[in-house]
Amino acid sequence: MRVLLVEDESGIAQFISQGLRETGYAVDVAQDGEEGREYISCVEYDIIILDIMLPNIDGLSLLGEFRSQKIQTPVLLLTARDTIEDRVRGLDQGADDYLVKPFAFSELLARLRALQRRPPLQFNNILHLGDLTMNLVKREVHRSGRLIELSPLEFKLLEYLLRNSDCVLTRTQIGEHIWDFDFYHNSNVVDVYVGYLRRKIDRGFDQPLLHTVRGVGYCLKSCSVS
Repeated sequence: MRVLLVEDESGIAQFISQGLRETGYAVDVAQDGEEGREYISCVEYDIIILDIMLPNIDGLSLLGEFRSQKIQTPVLLLTARDTIEDRVRGLDQGADDYLVKPFAFSELLARLRALQRRPPLQFNNILHLGDLTMNLVKREVHRSGRLIELSPLEFKLLEYLLRNSDCVLTRTQIGEHIWDFDFYHNSNVVDVYVGYLRRKIDRGFDQPLLHTVRGVGYCLKSCSVS
């Protein structure tokens, strides 16, 4: 799950980003509205956490801008304002939820989980490809009825591949989605984890699902890829 955090207060940004990464999210951090705009224009996020009071471009203006561009990514607003008028304005501008500072990190996580359950982010708690099934609630993966044990990173990688099944994903796309912008592009970490995942979901089965597209990347597909 990839999250963009747009927050100019460095202490709060560090607190949130570290907590989210420890929980298993990939997090990019923008320190002002202009930087947030740049991230949103070039990366597809699962959730955006957006502070209202930002330098250069305030959060509500940025929200209205990308909503007008038909970007429907769920948005959680962070605000130090607790008036009804501010909350109404944020929701009318296109926010999905809001959280008033100061807040407990457990509440932030609960609100993110609630946003994950809303369409269009997650249409179903079960993802399928052929005889491979992923249950996002139970965090279980089965192939032909056999339970497959995955590490948290392997689970994230398989979820991303399943959500983009039949699409060829480059190593950079995979790396930046799973490991965020701190991902080292010249590292072989993507190939290593794809190898781990391939051994678990394909070994012992007649038909491979995870295919290498030479010179490009990888594809999860129920038939061979040339």
